[in-house]
Amino acid sequence: MKVFKFGGASLETIERIQQVGKIIEANASGKLLVVISAMGKTTNELEKVAQNYFMRKREIAAQLLFNVEQQHKDIAAALLGTKEHPLFTQLQQFFTEAEWTLGEKPHRNYDYYYDQLVGLGELLSTAIVSAYFNQVGIQNTWVDVRDVFRTDDNFRDANINWEITELQVNQKVLPLFNTANIVIAQGFIGSTDQNESVTLGREGSDFSAAVFANLLNAESQTIWKDVTGLKNADPKLFPNTVDIPEIAYSEVIEMAYYGAQVIHPKTIKPLQNKQIPLYVKCFLDMHLPGTVIRQDVDGRKLPPIIVLKKNQVLISITSRDFSFITEDKISEIYEIFHDKKIKINLTQNAAITFSCSIDHNPEKIELLIKALHTGYRINYDEGLELLTVRHYQNGLIDELTKNRKVLLEQRSASTIQMVLK
Repeated sequence: MKVFKFGGASLETIERIQQVGKIIEANASGKLLVVISAMGKTTNELEKVAQNYFMRKREIAAQLLFNVEQQHKDIAAALLGTKEHPLFTQLQQFFTEAEWTLGEKPHRNYDYYYDQLVGLGELLSTAIVSAYFNQVGIQNTWVDVRDVFRTDDNFRDANINWEITELQVNQKVLPLFNTANIVIAQGFIGSTDQNESVTLGREGSDFSAAVFANLLNAESQTIWKDVTGLKNADPKLFPNTVDIPEIAYSEVIEMAYYGAQVIHPKTIKPLQNKQIPLYVKCFLDMHLPGTVIRQDVDGRKLPPIIVLKKNQVLISITSRDFSFITEDKISEIYEIFHDKKIKINLTQNAAITFSCSIDHNPEKIELLIKALHTGYRINYDEGLELLTVRHYQNGLIDELTKNRKVLLEQRSASTIQMVLK
């Protein structure tokens, strides 16, 4: 059993959907569970539907939903060569469900309606891809993951009930492989015990695939992307990046913690628990080796890994009575940051000053300063960057900081972080 996940970029065009079919065919010798995201920018378009609906601009919301409907029906017709296929009845049922939501006045919070509307994208894409694959001879079974993934009602960031979900995977998913080697499911969505749709938060589709991989005891999970694999830095920001052929779970978690746009830690955890390797491969060229993420990889073989976070603010918090910044005051400061929902990216404290780097968010910073003002003096500098280098080399650090002013630095045996101006 293998688990594949395809993101929205792999479904942006008819040609890319056909390419996904070729990848599936090339790997169809064993059992395969395929998790598929919404097509292209569909999630963004459905977010606009939800926003306008909640602002009671129902006519605009209905028109935007109609546009999504036409786009998907046109894609389905192009793939299938007809509009008489049973798929169109299924698609209409999905849109009718969304129209019911738009037909009532909002009386619950926004996150609830977001989940009822935005999750539509995954249902549409998987239904279309499944029907197309069956027509071209890639036999598969479609499953509504809302009947499988049981969650709490923390809308927009729901938590999996692992016990019930495992039971439903065994009862509702495993038997499907008796009639077809390929099962197609949605990423990103699930359902509460009240049958209310939920979404699983950031990187929800990757996480969905990892949940399936864990509960099915898969031999591997593969995420198909429009890149050749993981690189040691963002090629849009740094020249001469290199591919990383293999990397440890823990290293990827470190990269994500420091701000790299890689695999989210919540996706890694279910795989790490059962030692399931995660492959990151290119759907544009399935023959490229990509990257494998697994347990035992010698970090000494890795190139320097560079992460740059822009739009940083360096805040210096000094006690007004010149008392030491010790455990009691650090605890108080952290509690204020937690209350204002501000993530600290880097900290350093001296005798009477606590300094930290945070993302630039003027509204949150204003609230933070008001909360700290009574007991502390506040200075801050904005327009900065936070540079993190894992497995650094001194010559490289000199090159990366050339003509830059270092405002704050922390260094360990494996990692250096600098706030730069």
